[in-house]
Amino acid sequence: MKIRLTPRGTKEWLAALGRLCLTLVILMAALFTFLQMPGVSFSGRLPELSTAEKECARRLADHVRVLAEDIGPRNIWTHTAMAATVTYLRSQLQALGYEVNELPFRADGVTSINLEVEIPGTGRASEIIVVGAHYDTVFNCPGANDNGSGVAVLLELARRLAATTPQRTIRLVAFANEEPPFFLQTSMGSRVYAMAARARQEDIRGMIALETMGYYSDKPGSQDYPFPFNYFYPDRADFIAFVGNLSSRALVRQAITAFRHHGHIPSQGLAAPFFVTGIGWSDHWSFWQEGFTAIMITDTAFFRYDAYHTPQDTPEKLDYERLARVVEGLLPTILDLAGRPTGRAQEDLP
Repeated sequence: MKIRLTPRGTKEWLAALGRLCLTLVILMAALFTFLQMPGVSFSGRLPELSTAEKECARRLADHVRVLAEDIGPRNIWTHTAMAATVTYLRSQLQALGYEVNELPFRADGVTSINLEVEIPGTGRASEIIVVGAHYDTVFNCPGANDNGSGVAVLLELARRLAATTPQRTIRLVAFANEEPPFFLQTSMGSRVYAMAARARQEDIRGMIALETMGYYSDKPGSQDYPFPFNYFYPDRADFIAFVGNLSSRALVRQAITAFRHHGHIPSQGLAAPFFVTGIGWSDHWSFWQEGFTAIMITDTAFFRYDAYHTPQDTPEKLDYERLARVVEGLLPTILDLAGRPTGRAQEDLP
């Protein structure tokens, strides 16, 4: 039987055109769902850093230099470097007054360690906000940006959150083994952590992964995207991104709303299907697998950073002043999500 692929006559052509228009309307509605974010991104000239922000930038740079220069590549093939990283993180957190929980696990015949500290909730302590960053790197990569920047932000947030009294419990976690050969496997440090939390039936209301956060550029054409998002977002790599899957859309929107209210650096948000390139490429993916809501905060990594996963991922390439601005915006954002001791979060998490 011969199958006719082209319409004949006016009626068939009009019907085909109608179907095409309906398809385009559905696609545009879907894109609007993915792209539309509340609030207004910061724009214009960046304000002068305050004295506290300059100190924050200095500490961020110090953390990254220790991780990327003094310690260097950190993975299961560099046991001494992994141990040195654990020692450094533990000492930094203990100096801030935290009791550090070391959570060892076995993967590929090697013992790795997740590190956890907690700010107890005062009103809804059983409800938990997790903020995490992986401290390992790919082979032969010093990992200044991926993910020394995320770990440095985690440490600075720990410094600032230590004296707070949120309604919900806040956990700060440094994860091992995000990179290959563990990437998107059950042996990822964050997946081990998320599976244990699910087994304990913990009430994690949201997870934030701090991932590759320190590279920025004002040059036109410095930012790429997976198709078709390049048609909808700016081409300058001057923003921090809030990213999640469709199930985490509410958390993306809540987090970026708070950040845009408090922060002084441009921000972009996206909630899209998991199959969009890069949308789940960090520790938040592990929490999705266990049914938790989770997002990633990132400079978009390889979509703007040429040194990604190379020996050239070194500390001098990062912009610590802009990274300090990110910290200053994230601190009140996390407190909003966790519920402040007075007032309320902008929107309550489910």
